[in-house]
Amino acid sequence: MSKPGDEVHAVSTWPAADIAASWRRELPGVPTGSIEIVTPVWRIAKVLADDRRRTLAALGLDPATLDLLSVIRRAGPPYELTTREITERTLVTAGAVSQRVARAERAGWVERAPSTASRRAVAVRLTAEGHRLIESAVRRLLEHEAESIAALSEDERVVFAGLVGKLEGALVPQHGSDTGAV
Repeated sequence: MSKPGDEVHAVSTWPAADIAASWRRELPGVPTGSIEIVTPVWRIAKVLADDRRRTLAALGLDPATLDLLSVIRRAGPPYELTTREITERTLVTAGAVSQRVARAERAGWVERAPSTASRRAVAVRLTAEGHRLIESAVRRLLEHEAESIAALSEDERVVFAGLVGKLEGALVPQHGSDTGAV
């Protein structure tokens, strides 16, 4: 059974293994096991984020607009949410939501209307153009990102998703955020 401070020494050709070994040599006793997990995850996250930005730019979207349109589309018919619901689901400030909605409204992708949920609330609804755009963009983005994980078998994807989900659950506050999701 491992004890706190025990190290995981993965067999790897990743530079992270060399970095961890160097720190074990230079600072004996300092826990270095995180290097072999955090460093590759950080590098993968950067590569994926940069790739997603390039892909979205080619689709005529930015990450903030993808987030806004996606959260509304995933809400199901009638494809509308109040600005408060958008704020809660995206974990951005009300001001940021207002700016995102204004940009998407100018582009013709959403429209604001009085909410049926509350007289004081404002609903943000996908327009037909916004609906077509988000469905097309998500379809193309997910097809592209499927290629990014093609090196993993289906069984490996299940195991990896479980491990990453467990780590995410331990690290990310549980606020029900959709941020970064498609």
